Amino acid sequence: MSSIRLSVLDQSPIHDNKEAKEGLFDTIELAKNCEKWGYYRYWCAEHHDTPGYASSCPEIMISSVANATSKIRVGSGGVMLNHYSSFKVAETFNTLSALHNNRIDLGIGRASGANFLAARALHNANNADYTQKAYELINYLDDEIPEDDYFHGVSLSPKGVDSTPVYLLGSSNGSSVLAGELGAGFCLALFIGTHDRPTQIMDFYKNNFIPSKNFKKPKAMLAVACICAETRDEAIEIASTHTYWKVQAFRHTKRDGLYSSNKVKELYEELSFEDKAYFHETLDSMILGTPKECKEKLEKLAIEYGVDEIMIVNVTYSFEDRIKSYELLAKEFNLND
Repeated sequence: MSSIRLSVLDQSPIHDNKEAKEGLFDTIELAKNCEKWGYYRYWCAEHHDTPGYASSCPEIMISSVANATSKIRVGSGGVMLNHYSSFKVAETFNTLSALHNNRIDLGIGRASGANFLAARALHNANNADYTQKAYELINYLDDEIPEDDYFHGVSLSPKGVDSTPVYLLGSSNGSSVLAGELGAGFCLALFIGTHDRPTQIMDFYKNNFIPSKNFKKPKAMLAVACICAETRDEAIEIASTHTYWKVQAFRHTKRDGLYSSNKVKELYEELSFEDKAYFHETLDSMILGTPKECKEKLEKLAIEYGVDEIMIVNVTYSFEDRIKSYELLAKEFNLND
């Protein structure tokens, strides 16, 4: 059995050209299987008005997943805190923790997870407010509001619930330093973009870490795009679906639903030279291959970044391919042993 814990970050993709709402039910089905296969935690993402993804409300998906499971930790990956009142988020997750025996995690991020109009509809706040909101959020959850704070004396309902652990999701030094100063967990998102994420980011987190109620020592994780299949060629073909989606979304701000790998083969030929270069750059940022190949690469990453847990992210056209990928990986890592 590997010493690495494997967990899941689910972006709730809409599979097989199904109705959009079916992506929510596929999330619940995948979560039940991942618990059975031995994954440690299951986080639900937040995306607004984003074709291809079904979930805009991770707090509701967390409740549904937690109701359908019994052991796996369930959380958000993450709540985009700039959109919301930190007190309301704290109340929501305090309630979830009360209902589900303290197996709830609260992952937060500073991105919008939305297009411009959706962000405005959510009354998106300025990013500069994120640090203050993150401090407030943890103080509410820990019931440690400073005496000189205007909101000193306010408390969460229901009372008597253990503080929900907070994790910051990010892909830069800024998020890692803030996570350390907050005494929060930190998850480095290697699956977002193709830019360099030096291992020093984890050093910044650990060197700035201040012990807190939920974390006496640093808790660092990676979130990695990984597709596991019987052959490397098959994994690459499966990955082409999301790769093409990213080319359109990040180079042209065009977000369609997910296309089948056969359709992507046709569409790829129509891409410009620059788009094709980004396509292959994106593929190279993923871990793709057989179970043995994926395990070796994940273990190498864990050593390089000094982590003992990796969250697996994958988006596929076929739900069957996605289920199989997680199952193959779990068996290779002997998660149930």
